[in-house]
Formats: sequence, structure tokens, C-alpha cells
Amino acid sequence: MPNRLAREKSPYLIQHADNPVDWFPWGDEALAKARTENKPIFLSIGYATCHWCHVMAHESFEDDHVARILNEKWVAIKVDREERPDLDQVYMAACQALTGQGGWPLSAFLTPDGKPFYVGTYFPKTSRFGRPGFIDLTEQLAAKWASDPDIVSKAADQLTQALQDPAEMFTPGPKPGEDALERGYRQLSRSYDSRYGGFGSAPKFPTPHNLNFLLRYHYRHQDPQALEMVERTLTAMRQGGIFDHLGLGFHRYSVDEKWLVPHFEKMLYDQALLALAFAETYQATGKAIFGHVVEEIMTYVLRDMTDPGGGFYAAEDADSEGREGLYYCWTPDQVNREIGPELGQVFCQYYGITPEGNFEDGLSIPHISRPLTNVANELGLSVEELSRQLADAAKQLYEVREKRIHPLKDDKIITSWNGLMIAALARAGRALGRPVYVQAAAKAARFILENLSSSQGGLLRRFRDGRADHDGFAEDYAYMTFGLIELYEAGLDLNHLTEAIRLTEKMLDLFWDDSNGGLFFSGRNNETLVARKKEVHDGATPSANSVAAMNLIRLGRLTGRTDFESKADEIMTLFSRTTLEYPTAHTHMLMAVDFAVGPAAEIVVAGNSGDEVVQKMTRAVHQRFLPRSVLLHKPDGPGAEELARVAGFTKDLTLVDGRPTFYLCRDYACQKPVTSAEEAESLLS
Repeated sequence: MPNRLAREKSPYLIQHADNPVDWFPWGDEALAKARTENKPIFLSIGYATCHWCHVMAHESFEDDHVARILNEKWVAIKVDREERPDLDQVYMAACQALTGQGGWPLSAFLTPDGKPFYVGTYFPKTSRFGRPGFIDLTEQLAAKWASDPDIVSKAADQLTQALQDPAEMFTPGPKPGEDALERGYRQLSRSYDSRYGGFGSAPKFPTPHNLNFLLRYHYRHQDPQALEMVERTLTAMRQGGIFDHLGLGFHRYSVDEKWLVPHFEKMLYDQALLALAFAETYQATGKAIFGHVVEEIMTYVLRDMTDPGGGFYAAEDADSEGREGLYYCWTPDQVNREIGPELGQVFCQYYGITPEGNFEDGLSIPHISRPLTNVANELGLSVEELSRQLADAAKQLYEVREKRIHPLKDDKIITSWNGLMIAALARAGRALGRPVYVQAAAKAARFILENLSSSQGGLLRRFRDGRADHDGFAEDYAYMTFGLIELYEAGLDLNHLTEAIRLTEKMLDLFWDDSNGGLFFSGRNNETLVARKKEVHDGATPSANSVAAMNLIRLGRLTGRTDFESKADEIMTLFSRTTLEYPTAHTHMLMAVDFAVGPAAEIVVAGNSGDEVVQKMTRAVHQRFLPRSVLLHKPDGPGAEELARVAGFTKDLTLVDGRPTFYLCRDYACQKPVTSAEEAESLLS
């Protein structure tokens, strides 16, 4: 019989609905049972596309012996970390405090009141890999709780106390300035891999906000090394196996330093953040290759990761048929059988498909290791003819691959990650002059605001199968606001700006720490846990506080509201010690610092949106990399009054002689307005 998880919406929880383990979802029923029966809690946190989560499930959670232990001696709870990042954040901090590392699956052993006393990640069913066996561990910990609960509770109290944010996190330091930017650049330079791109050694993660920060450093100082690090890293990732050369889009990370062998899952947030990095690099350099990769990412997302209603799905698994990467890999025999030996030789030679393979069991991951011209010379083909044949081969093999058993698609729609994708689509649309991307972003924003809004006007976290659940967290508000700001500047629909302002005010009301400043991850509407954290580290995704800081600065400049900018200053000052100590872990925060340090610009284009001159002026802004600027459109007519209610300073920015007019204001002083697109181009240059 299915357990309680069969009633859930999370694909991850549903994966465990047929386990013999008597799983509970996190909630009052499970917690009440633990307290009433005085049983400890086994909490398992993971997500649907997690490889080692699958391994532990098959080994242990599908095993009757393991199930008997958990059902008799524990209250077993399953949590999808993507639905409940607050729980994951607290208990992952406990794991890192105890073991110095973390990861998923997260296995936490709790007292009946939810305090952790032992935490780890993957445990094999029986002892191996130097890891204790799950059977022995659950038996021993249950026995310890039964025989000496006071000792266990004391250990849990001590660990819970250690989870509270350190006092120094709430001790403001000097507001970070150019010294922080310089320190961040130097740290990234020292860890930069000049041979293969990226930072550090294996495993290598994309961390696109590092690259976005370096673009801003280059913009500020015209430092060629900063730009070289960005271009080399993005190019190496696009050529490596971390990129899906047939289906497009990027995998999660590379297990090696060469970007060759990826962890094959695909996450929505990686597509969004990498698209932003490629789009900004295209704006900064004008090099077509970077714009082309943006289009490749968007092709994948709009084709494979988009709900009919407009929202975006969360992820695709690494595994199919029980093996990681099987869906994506090839042998020469497979290629030749499908497209013929002549075209097969062309594909294999360029994409490194060899008899010995570069992955497991003789399989090869498609990647680009040599220039197109070299391969063309070897094959006696022109570059144009080789490119044509490669495109033909890739198209045919993609169609063949589509007939394979697909990895699982996690089709839940997460508000925060959708906010990032909305931002990426909007930025891509303006950079590449592709209105279809802006339209897709607007459709997604409408989907989120219509389907993931609470009755109190707040955001909900997750939508799936017609139902939205869980009050949103700080990152949901911050990322969604980020998306709406980008969407406003791309499409210049005032509704998107007013919604960004509303969500920001709601975020400050729900998450702001009135005592010490900064944003808690969980708000007044969220469940109270054993610890309440503030997120500031910019990891796989940027922190809520750093994104909010940038949003507040941009909204302050867009509207003239100094209270927004003051809040941004408070965030940057509160976390300045942490930012200065390890700036490369806070590169999105450094982008906010860069904007705050300035010089920054406010740009207003006045005139009817359909006017050709207005459109040329707007395109002049859109195609440039202007990281410390904001753009407003002031229509000629009733819309001007609506804009003035949001951005009062625009009231006096009128049309000159009835003609479309371009205003550029820098450091709180406006230059003389101009009325031609050519003059606007000159001002921007």
C-alpha cells in the first residue's frame, strides 16, 4: 500500500510513496506523533534529480529490514529541499557543523522536538566506503535515545545553539567600497585556472555571478585580465561536456577540471544564471558566439522546461535506466549505426566519440576539444561544409536520442527559480533584440503572480498539478523582484515596475530584522524552526540578501525612493565584515557594492513607445552593457501621470519641442536632453 507521501505534490516525495517505510511529510501530524510517542525523528532531505538520493532509496528505503527499524523506533519524515529550503538550510548547517561538509541526501536524526543530535549525508545500508551502515546507525542511535534520552537531548541542545547565526553577523562593519571590489578581483585572479577556465580545481561549478562581477570590474577599470577570465571560462564550458551539444542547455557541474565529465542533472537556475552571464558578456564584447549560446540555452528552456501556462519546470535528472549519463552518451558504433559511417566519422572526430570512451563502460560524452578548422583540414572539408555536416548529424542524433528513455523531469514550478529565469529571458531579449524572449518572460511572470500568490498578497513557494503550497521565503521575493525589474527595463510595462515595488515592500514587512537589519530567510508567515537564519553566501544561487540589496538600489534609482537605497546600505553594511573576509563567496553582493559606489546613471526615454526614434533610443540602451544604470520610459499622454506617481522625479522630464527626448542623469545631475537617436548614442558612448 502506498504511504502518506502518495498524497503529496512533490515528485521527490512521490518517488518514495511505495517504500515500505512509513514516511510522513513534514508537518503537524509527524511532529505530534514524535512528541506523543516520545520517538526520535529520522529526517531525510533530498530532491527528485539527486543521484545519491536515488542510490540510498534503492539500498535502504526500499528494504524491508530498514523499514522495520524506522517504523518501529523512529518517526520517518521525507522533505523535498526545493519545496522547503528553510528546513534544508537549518539541518544542512547542522551537518556542516558536525562533519565539515554537506550534500544530499541529507540524513538528520532529531529529538522529538526537532533538534538535531546526529547528521550526515549518504549512508550505505551496511558499512562500506569508510561510512557507517544505515542499519547499524539507526539501531544504535535509537538504542541510545531509549537508554539515555537526557544525554542525547543535551547534545541536541548544544548543536542547536551552535546553529544560531554568530553575533558578528549582526555587527555592522564599514560600508564596503572599492576596496572590497579590488579584494574580490584579486581572490578570483589567484584561483583562476588559466588553462581550462573557471576557478579552483575539480569539481568545477559554473558560479556565473563570479563572471558577472568580473564583467563589472572590467567595466570599471577596463582590465583586460578580468574580461579574459570571463571569456575563457564561458568558452571552455560551452565546448566541454558540461554543455549538452545535442539537446542544448548546461548540466549541473563538472567532476573534472576540464569541464569534460559533468554531473548530468540540469537545473533551471543554472540555465537562468548562465544565460545572464552569456548575455552580459555579449553586451560587453559584441562577440556573436556569446549571443548564440544565450539562444541555445533559451531554445532548451522554452522547448523542454516550460509549462503550457508559462511557468518553468525545476530540473531534469542525471539518471535514466538506473545509470547516470546514459541518456547523453554515445559509442562510435551507435553513432555510425544511426547516421551512417561517413557522417558518423565527421561527428565522432569533432565531438570526441572514441572506441575507448571518456566516460564509463566505453561511452563518450560529446565535447569539443579541437578547433573547427583543424578538424576540417583533417577531413579535407571546408569549414562551411564541415559546419553543415555537423549540424545535420547533430539534428539526426538528437531525434534518435529523443527515442531513448528520458531522465525524470521534475515539473514543479518554484517561484524563486522562475524569477531568475524571467530575469534571464528579459535580459536576453533586450541584449539580442528578441521580443519573443521578453514575451516569454512576461507570460511566466503573469503565471507566477496569478497562480502563486497567497490570499494576503504574498508569494507561495511551489506550484504543481494545479496546486500551490508553502509560503514563500526571502529568496522567492528577491528573485521574483529581480525578474520583474529586468522585465520592466526590457519591455517598459509600468505594471512590472509597480509589482516589483509591491513585492519589495511585502518582503521588507515579512523578512526584515527590525533589531539588527538584514533579511531572515524565513518570514513572519513561515514555520518557526529550531533556528532562524540569514542567508548571505552566494553559492550555486545568489543569496536573498545580496539580490535584495541590488534590487533595492535599482528600485531606489528607478523611483527616487531613498528609503529603498537606505535599506540596501543597511544590508551591505551589516554583512560587510563577511563580504570583506571572503569576497569571492559574496560576488553578487559585490555587484550591489559596485552599483552603490557608482558612478551610476538614470536614463529616461520620453515619447510614445511606437515612435521609431523612441525605439532607436531604447535599443541603444538595451544593446549596451551598462551595469550601473536604470532605464525608464515616460509615455506622452496619461501614462506619464502614472509613471510620475511611481517615479516622481520624472514629472518635469518633458518632451522637448514635442519630440522624443532622451535624458541621461549621472550622480544626481542631469545632462542636457537630446532629441535624436544619434545624440543619445553619443551620450551613452
